[in-house]
Amino acid sequence: MEELKTNLPKQNNKLYVIISLVLFFFVGFYFGHAYTVRNEIFDDNGDVVLSKVIDIYSKSRSSEVSFEQFWNIWDKIKEKYVDQPVNDVDLFYGAIAGLVRGLDDPYSTYFPPVKAKEFAKDLSGEFEGIGAEIGLRDQQLIVIAPLPGSPAEKAGLVPGDKIYAIDDKETSGMTLEDAVANIRGELGTSVVLAVTHNGFETMENLEIVRETISVPTVTWETKENNIAYVRISYFNETTWTEFDKAVREIVLTSPRGIILDLRLNPGGFLETSIDVASEWVDKGAIVKERFAKIPDSEHQTRGRHRFSDISTVVLVDGGSASGSEIVAGALQDHGVATLVGTKTFGKGSVQDFEVLPDGSAIKLTIAKWLTPKDRMIDGEGIMPDVVIENMFVPVDEGTTEGQDVEYTDKGLEKAMEILNN
Repeated sequence: MEELKTNLPKQNNKLYVIISLVLFFFVGFYFGHAYTVRNEIFDDNGDVVLSKVIDIYSKSRSSEVSFEQFWNIWDKIKEKYVDQPVNDVDLFYGAIAGLVRGLDDPYSTYFPPVKAKEFAKDLSGEFEGIGAEIGLRDQQLIVIAPLPGSPAEKAGLVPGDKIYAIDDKETSGMTLEDAVANIRGELGTSVVLAVTHNGFETMENLEIVRETISVPTVTWETKENNIAYVRISYFNETTWTEFDKAVREIVLTSPRGIILDLRLNPGGFLETSIDVASEWVDKGAIVKERFAKIPDSEHQTRGRHRFSDISTVVLVDGGSASGSEIVAGALQDHGVATLVGTKTFGKGSVQDFEVLPDGSAIKLTIAKWLTPKDRMIDGEGIMPDVVIENMFVPVDEGTTEGQDVEYTDKGLEKAMEILNN
């Protein structure tokens, strides 16, 4: 540096000294500030202290940022709320949950650590509850589908039932997350749902005992004339293994046709739905995804297409949602199956589930689904080729109250008729 100075004109030499001093000042300020900030937000073990982070942001926030009201309310709660001390962590998680709730999307949810663990357990195919998929439609809590053999199904819940109260708590204004939390509970305990099937005149209270719900997602059997009947009740992490096993067994029987029953199937994993549909579709897209800021993406068929040359009928109803609508829509668009039943639910959005470092998680709607022919699933549903409004009809219309009622499956009968012609 000294040699450089001696080679500079006198005026430039002064300028160099000034620049050097300024640089040394900012470097010193930066490292000094970083050291101060580190001391302010970390404890003696090197862990971040949430209350310190909040405090330093409260002191340093700019008046140009539009979060002033949020922090003012935070400060008021900390100062004036009657039950002190206020738990910073609870406020923090509650604030994030409210942020996501502000999207007004029943399928986007923030889960604090304990609830995140419960949700992840649901996806594994085993949980404690009544065994019913519920949703919101026009701000009304409704039953999408009771799972086969579940306490909900045994109690008489059916797709489309409106739930007006849970243990005497009105569901008006209740979020989907809160509704699920209120319905769930410990094994052996009960929950009372005030439900109606088709209007207030049919309002009734159903007491349902919670059980451990273990969902067998795939079952199959051979019907007359060597027609294979396959039932998929859910798309979870065990479904593909179960379905692949069923496909291998069915192929060995050289079936005349296949009936794929997706009634009351509330959906589940996207990738599993694509794998299942791919067994019938030998080329082209299975489903398209529409995002906010990037071009549409297509999920192409994959796998071995072992059912691609076998006549197929797919049974659907108002309880068929999400992943089951992907399968039904793909098979219908590619002309490889006939759809029989009633219009599907219309839940065609993509949720990204991300576990965060503290064990909490966010489930956020990031895209919407379209069928291969660009039909929007969300809010629209899939209309079957053959509509059967009442698929389960009592065998004896004169059955008296208290007697067990036997039903004829008109959907299954129609599927058999189509495949036998």
